[in-house]
Amino acid sequence: MTHQTVGHRHTTRPGLPDDPRAAVTEPTPSCPVEITLAALRGRWTTLVIRELLQGDRTFTELRQALPVLSDKVLSDRLAHLTEAGVVDRRREPGWPSRTHYRLTPQGRRLGPVLQALWDWGATTAL
Repeated sequence: MTHQTVGHRHTTRPGLPDDPRAAVTEPTPSCPVEITLAALRGRWTTLVIRELLQGDRTFTELRQALPVLSDKVLSDRLAHLTEAGVVDRRREPGWPSRTHYRLTPQGRRLGPVLQALWDWGATTAL
């Protein structure tokens, strides 16, 4: 899929799909790249996803893995990722109750996206 600003319509080159959504003149919410960027928005989001790519985690486990991240920001990122359909939240009964977070199938598909971003950045690092 391509970002709409690329502007190419009929090609099979990587990043330039033959898709009518790519033939627009301004960003729209239905653009697949805009949808992806919206899901990844916010500092720390990619690191939260990275941790969840390793398996289910509780809030406490995520805090331990990312010790500089504040509780407020972690809560915000998890709520955003849950709303975006990237993360499932499951509350375990008991006292104290524990909440587990895991990537949805759609969320797991972000693994190769993050890897591609890493690879691109690694070759263009300043």
